Amino acid sequence: MLWESISSVVLGLALSWVALRSLPGRLPSLRVVFVTGGLGALFGTYLTHSTVGSGHALTTVTGAVLVAAVTLSLLIRPRGSRPVRSAAAQ
Repeated sequence: MLWESISSVVLGLALSWVALRSLPGRLPSLRVVFVTGGLGALFGTYLTHSTVGSGHALTTVTGAVLVAAVTLSLLIRPRGSRPVRSAAAQ
């Protein structure tokens, strides 16, 4: 379980780096992206490991990377648009 967690966090950080390189203006700060990628992968490791059980290291790491990708995708902002304010806030 320890090696699964460590490798998943490393892959989550690598996925964060790729996201920052490919979507430079559409993500928040570097720190937020790297923390989200690492913690998303760690949560994905826990979730996948508790679902499939022990002995499925490759499946656990794959599930962790998928969860990290989903959490990173929640940070993407629309291209070229300003934040929309609600009518009540104006």
